[in-house]
Order: sequence, then C-alpha cells, then structure tokens
Amino acid sequence: MSSIQHGKIDELLEAIRHEFSQVTQEVATHRLQNQKTHDFEINQQLVELQQIRATVYDLEVAHRKLQDSYKDELEQLRVVAEQKDRVISDLTMELQMREKQTLLIPPVIPKEIAPTDTTVSAPTIKVAPSQNSITNGTLPEPIVEKQQPLNENKVDSNNDENTKKQIIPLVERASNSKPFPPFLTDLDPTKILPEFKKQTDDYYLLHNPELPKTLDIELHKSLDHSSVVCCIRFSNDGKYLATGCNRTTQVYEVATGNLTARLTDDSTTKTDDPQEDNHETDGGSTDLYIRSVCFSPDGKFLATGAEDKLIRIWDIERQEIVTVLRGHEQDIYSLDYFPHGDKLLSGSGDRTVRIWDLTTGECSLTLSIEDGVTTVAVSPDDGKYIAAGSLDHSVRVWDSQTGFLLERLDSENEHGNGHKDSVYSIMFTKNGTGIVSGSLDKTVKLWDLTDSNQTGAKRNGTCMATYVGHKDFVLSVGTMDSDKYILSGSKDRGVIFWDMQTTDPLLMLQGHNNSVISVSIANESVFPDKCKIFATGSGDCKARIWKLIEKN
Repeated sequence: MSSIQHGKIDELLEAIRHEFSQVTQEVATHRLQNQKTHDFEINQQLVELQQIRATVYDLEVAHRKLQDSYKDELEQLRVVAEQKDRVISDLTMELQMREKQTLLIPPVIPKEIAPTDTTVSAPTIKVAPSQNSITNGTLPEPIVEKQQPLNENKVDSNNDENTKKQIIPLVERASNSKPFPPFLTDLDPTKILPEFKKQTDDYYLLHNPELPKTLDIELHKSLDHSSVVCCIRFSNDGKYLATGCNRTTQVYEVATGNLTARLTDDSTTKTDDPQEDNHETDGGSTDLYIRSVCFSPDGKFLATGAEDKLIRIWDIERQEIVTVLRGHEQDIYSLDYFPHGDKLLSGSGDRTVRIWDLTTGECSLTLSIEDGVTTVAVSPDDGKYIAAGSLDHSVRVWDSQTGFLLERLDSENEHGNGHKDSVYSIMFTKNGTGIVSGSLDKTVKLWDLTDSNQTGAKRNGTCMATYVGHKDFVLSVGTMDSDKYILSGSKDRGVIFWDMQTTDPLLMLQGHNNSVISVSIANESVFPDKCKIFATGSGDCKARIWKLIEKN
C-alpha cells in the first residue's frame, strides 16, 4: 500500500516538474519577445528623434533665412527713407540759400578768358607750362594734386614698404567675392621677377611679391607609378607614405623613397558587378582604382577603399588582407581611422557615411544624406565628431556616438558664404575647433565650430575665411605647422600655401604636369633639420615628397 502511495507521489511530482519546466520556457520566450519588441520600439524612437532633429534644423534654417530677409528689407527701407529725408532737407536749404544769395553768386568765367591767377580751395590746381598756352591763347588742362592732410607725414611714393597694401581686407575674409591675387593671374614663370621665383628642371615656385619670402620648398623624392595616383597618406609617425592607384597600393619609406610594400588583391580580377567588367585595360583585366588609403594610428595596418565597393584592411608587414568590410553600394571615396584605431569612418558615392567596428567587422552606424559623399574626417584626439563633404555643396558634422547632426555648413547659412559647388576635400584643424574644406567652386574655406568666442556670441558653423587663388577645382586640402598654413591642391596643377590667419597666398608650387589630386602633410619629420614634410599625388602618374623650409 505504501509503495502505491509513493508511486502516485512520484507521478505527481513529475507532473509538477514538467509543468514548471513548461512555464519556465514560456516565461523565457515571452521575455525574449518583449525584449525584441522593446529594442525595436527604441530603435524606431531613435530614428524618429533623428528625423525630428533634422526637420527642426531645416525649420531653423528657413526661419533664420526669412528673418534675415525681413531684416534686410527693413534696413533697405530705412536707408531709402533717410536718403529721401536728406534730399528734401538739402533741396530746402538750397532754395533758401538761392533766395538769399542770388546776387552774390559769381558768374561762370569761360575757360578761354579765365585769368591765370585764379585760385580755388583744395584740391589745388597748378597750370603746367605748355607751348600751346602761348600759341593759341587758351589755358592748358589743369594737373590736380591732392593736398596732404594736416599733421600727417608725406608718404614717399618710391618706398615699397609704404606702397604695399593688404592683399585681402579683413572685412572680405569670409566672402566669396574677393580679389584674385595678382601674382597668380599669369603663371608663366618667365614673366616673374627672378627674386620672386625659383625654377628647376622638375618644378618651380612663385612667391607672393607683396609679402616677405619666409618659405622655401625642395623636392625630396619623386615616385613613379604605372597609373594615376588617386590618393596619398602619411603614417602618423611620418616614416611612411601610402599611395593608391589602379589595382595596387604602395607603401614607401619617406627618408629613402624605397618601396617597402606593394599591396594587390589578386582575387579581384573581375568586379562583383558584371556591368563593370567592360572597363578592360590593355592587360585584359578590369580597372580597379584605389580611391582612399589610411594608416591605422599604430602604423601596422592600412585601410584601402576602392571602386568595387569594398574596404580592405591590410597587415602591412605580412602584406595580407586581414579584414574585408562589405556594405557600401558604390565606390569608396574616403576613409579615416578613429584616434584609438578601433573604428573606421568611410564615405561612398552611395550617399552614406558609415562607422565600422573593427573588432567585429560590422557597421555600427550608417548616416544617409541627399547626395554622394566625397570626403570624410574624424576629429583628432577624441574622435567625438565626424564630418563629411558631398556633392550637394555641404559639409556636415555629426556626433560620432549618437549620429545626431550637429552642423550643416553650406551656402544656406545665415551669411550665404558657403561653397557654391561640390565639396571634394575636408580636414579638421589640429586643435579640432575648425574644418578646412576645398570645393569645385575653386575656393578653400575655414569653418569655426567653437561654441562661442570671448564675447559670448555664438559662432557654430561660421565661415571664418575664404581663400581665393586657384583657377580650377580644389581637389585636396590640409593644414601644416599647427594650423599655421593651409595647403590646397587643384586641377590647375598647382599647390598653394596660405596663411590661415590672414588668408594671404604665400606661394604657389607647380610640381606636376597634371591635376594635383591629393595632398598629405606629415605629422612628424624624419629629417635631422626637422623641416616640414608634405606630399602630392597627381594625374601625371607621380607622387612626390617635398620639404618645406621656413626662413627666419
């Protein structure tokens, strides 16, 4: 009897245990479903918040433009009203004077019979001696000299220092319509005075004759390639230079110019898209241009972006691909590592900017814009901000953690002094408070991203300066010597060095026979004299390493 009872108890316990297991599974399933639903709702809310933020930003821009338009109209009406008041006042006074002094107005003396000793108030009129004044009995044309102001020293017209003028007035630094530097109007070195030029068999320099000659440039190495050099980039320590061209990426030692690595993905004899396989070279394989290269912060890896929509991460020492990042739908035009080397930023013609987690090889953030992305950059030191330039004439700045749009720098800003054409190159300044951009509108611009100046006035996204001097598209920009100089490479084959503060062009380097597609500046010098190092890549199938020498 007891055994039967024990058996029933065991069956009851087993039933309870089975039911408890089912309930536990149902609870776990329900919890997972709730978690997925919760995560989905949060992601939706984040997307909605970002859309709302973008809408609010557009509304703010429209409101600011409308407000500025009203202010301009009111100011114009005020000026017109004041002008009318002045005209009425002047006419009233003139009528009153005429009534009182009609009899006192001297008659107009014909020029032929005017007395030779006539005197007038400043400016003083002198009569130049002429033989005609004796023969025909008429007065010669007067020569007008402006009198010197009281208590002011007379300026010697022969003194060059006194006759020099500031090339770009302070009030015009941020505007689009600025005077073109005269010494860059005609780039023929045969027409430049010897003291303002330096000419060799490989290159020549033109110095701004209005400014002291404080810089000199020497060619260090010329690196020949088999195709157009699309991109160049120094390693962080300045010891190596990477170049990208058709199907291959090269790594050179800066000090010697020796080739240390040639990186080629032999598996890409054909692109993933069959429609692109008709662009064949003489060798029978398709073109595959490397559009962007970037060293990891420690210099051990090199990221390359190409026309086949793939990002490859290379181990430079082993010359092997360690990671391939897939996700972009068009050419990769620009890459930039985050300061800690754990993430990579990319920009593509597919109208997206992406942040890649290199520990997982996955895309952690995708930002979409209205047009193709041509250039990207990560803020130095902290990587807190990312920026991108695009074909829609704009530079955008986002928070790299949240993906929220912080600034849109374009011609729609409150002063209307943004770029007028596609932005092809951007770079954060060394201190991270500004952005330098180069555009197909032939200008370079400096944007201020600081929250406020010393007076407390907001300056977010303000165009601080526009640099005018190139005759064709600006394709690449960079800063040098702790943001003292800006470099810009152009389709006009020249590289211009600008004084960042004054916006004056200091010199122009002509060192290539084709467009200067890319410029890069070394953070550190590998030479004993510590001269600054920069490099240029061109459509003439050459990359060149240069020394910049500052004169005391």
